[in-house]
Amino acid sequence: MRSKLDVLIDLERVRDPRVVPFLLQVLGDSHEGEDVRIHVLKQLRSGSGVLVPADRPAVAKAVGDVLADTSTEELRLQAALTLGDFTQTQGVLSTLSAVSLAPDESIDLRYAAFTSIERAGPTPEGIAVLRQIAHDETLGDAARSVLSAWHVDQSRVTG
Repeated sequence: MRSKLDVLIDLERVRDPRVVPFLLQVLGDSHEGEDVRIHVLKQLRSGSGVLVPADRPAVAKAVGDVLADTSTEELRLQAALTLGDFTQTQGVLSTLSAVSLAPDESIDLRYAAFTSIERAGPTPEGIAVLRQIAHDETLGDAARSVLSAWHVDQSRVTG
């Protein structure tokens, strides 16, 4: 009997509007195995070709729900990295910012959220979020470095 992971791998080649809702159902099922859910996250990344633009808000919400959930650290880490492909979607940057600034989260998860914010590029919202993170004891130096690389005025960060 074929495993669920094998079936998911086969779905990568299918271009059908029912695939994304199915993947979101699997992702949201906390009884599914971690390896299966991580594979779904990887399939949902924009480079996979599975998504159409209309799917992006629902996918961003589902991935954000996994990040906010009490799932395993590795699953949440993959969710944070996946959200890097959705930073233009409403609410994603604020979700990533909250995780990157949460002192009770692991440094690995906080840094994954930070790198996903960085992928947004120097948008007004991305700059504002990094300015907040620039005041964080743990990730502040990294945020200031990114802002500097983006040639953003540092006076509002350090002053």
